Amino acid sequence: MSDAAAPLALVYACSGCSSAAQLANHLAVRLDRNGEAEMSCIAGVGGGVKPLVRLAQRAQREGRPILAIDGCALGCVKHALAQVGAQPTRYVQLAESGVRKLAHADFDPVQAAALLQHCTEQARELAAEFNRARSPDPA
Repeated sequence: MSDAAAPLALVYACSGCSSAAQLANHLAVRLDRNGEAEMSCIAGVGGGVKPLVRLAQRAQREGRPILAIDGCALGCVKHALAQVGAQPTRYVQLAESGVRKLAHADFDPVQAAALLQHCTEQARELAAEFNRARSPDPA
């Protein structure tokens, strides 16, 4: 991203083995590939990989929005961010939207499409709020 480009929200997602976790990861990847958010690696944050930790901390310090998507109530993404002093600006826990956590199963593509629309709206709102706050007052 160039300095002239308006920053996108950072998105972090669970990527565990359940269907809910894989849906969270799918949503974050789609947001990234669609240009709606910039995905970063929550495993790297949790693993203490310095450049990834610094990115999360810098976003927190500078007020760059962070969208966290967790598949279930365990809240691994939220906890990993907290370990490095960052917290999500918006938090989406898929279980609260009726997503069931299933082992050895894929997520429902119809449910994924609806949730992608919701997460896209969240990412757009976050970026717009952040960029409005950074813009000089025209008055």
